[in-house]
Amino acid sequence: MKKRNWYSTIIVLNLVLLIIVGCKKEEDKAPVPLPSATPAATTVTDVDGNVYHTITIGTQTWMVENLKVTHYRNGDPINHLSDPALWTTTKTGAYCNYENLGTNGEIYGRLYNWYALVEGPVIAPTGWHIPTNAEWQILVDYLGGVNAAGGKLKEEGLTHWQTPNTSATNQSGFAALPSGVIAMDLFIQQGSFCNFWTVTESDETYAWRWSLNYCDANADNGEFGKVIGCSVRCIKD
Repeated sequence: MKKRNWYSTIIVLNLVLLIIVGCKKEEDKAPVPLPSATPAATTVTDVDGNVYHTITIGTQTWMVENLKVTHYRNGDPINHLSDPALWTTTKTGAYCNYENLGTNGEIYGRLYNWYALVEGPVIAPTGWHIPTNAEWQILVDYLGGVNAAGGKLKEEGLTHWQTPNTSATNQSGFAALPSGVIAMDLFIQQGSFCNFWTVTESDETYAWRWSLNYCDANADNGEFGKVIGCSVRCIKD
């Protein structure tokens, strides 16, 4: 296991730094044209009764909304961790709403730590699963690569995204929203960033996630501490 003794202080600095320097990134080539996304004919309903629209992008079918479920597929409750201070040490499955507001949960979906996705009962609806890092990579590659895919994944306009929401076209139909995260007892980044968990582990402490931001068209892949609360999109089996 890699030693990261600086973990407890550096993660928030890294998240804030992303906001500061994100606008400095520039696309170095024109976006790759995207074949028309095909709406799937069906919706999917989770164990709580939340209904999600679906979209077929290339060879994959994704949910159009972030996961909102508060119970595992077998009906067991997911730990609702409302105290931000507990997110720094909890290593069992947990969720919360951004700033503990139910309206944020309805609009942006819940925030889940990585443990909720991989340990214990299954969290995704029947016929669906949490994507691997490789499955996210397939999506990003289909949409033109890391320098262009973010714009095609983001919801258009400034209803939810902070200005300038650069290159946001939602050509894919994925309609990503800036749901923010909970990290080191802080709710941050709503309006400017969204971070999506994958089930792919990096090591005992970290796992892989994909991030989109308001400043450019990029889709960024990197490691997050497993205790951080991020958004989740499901992909069809």
